[in-house]
Amino acid sequence: MIYSAEVKGMCPVAQGVNHGAAPIPEEAKWVKAKEIGDISGYTHGIGWCAPQQGACKLSLNVKDGVIQEALVETIGCSGMTHSAAMAAEILPGRTILEALNTDLVCDAINTAMRELFLQIVYGRTQSAFSEDGLQIGAGLEDLGKGACSMIGTTYGTLEKGPRYLNLTEGYITELALDEEDQIIGYKYLNFGKMMDFIKKGDDAETAMKKASGQYGRIQDAAKFIDPRKQ
Repeated sequence: MIYSAEVKGMCPVAQGVNHGAAPIPEEAKWVKAKEIGDISGYTHGIGWCAPQQGACKLSLNVKDGVIQEALVETIGCSGMTHSAAMAAEILPGRTILEALNTDLVCDAINTAMRELFLQIVYGRTQSAFSEDGLQIGAGLEDLGKGACSMIGTTYGTLEKGPRYLNLTEGYITELALDEEDQIIGYKYLNFGKMMDFIKKGDDAETAMKKASGQYGRIQDAAKFIDPRKQ
């Protein structure tokens, strides 16, 4: 350690109050984190690229400072999907400090990693008060049945009004309109469930019927429209 001449010439003064790091909640324990290995938790975060053309939702499951599980969901940029594939290979096995200083290929994913790092080291995680945290696989469970990201896509114009294209339940096949042409419900197809049925041996038509559903006042509809064509 090199000290300047000015510091060398100073007289020593004892430190007073020094309580150390403030405790943060981690998996139902209060931890005074001093090293990266002291950090555990499961959390989500959002990142965006510099031109704000796309976004990433990143979910990490960290145990003793090491990323055990990573869920990377991206939207808005075609190249970002390939970046997500690489990030899913890069992240598991790295400490959160390594991940913070690793090129995760895409601005949005890098930004999401930065935001998650801040959440995790400050103890702001979904598993802060869960004993032993969340098991590995929590990311897939968060996606729900069919393991498909929940994406909301809606569109509208002043002249023709709103169109629901994708909502939490899945791909919107029909919009239900009342006598005043206002949306009162919709029919949908859950692609994740449909593919699961097909993989189990169902033909496509049967799988579609089993994976379809409806929401809202369907029985009161005056008419139904295809939101992508009508």
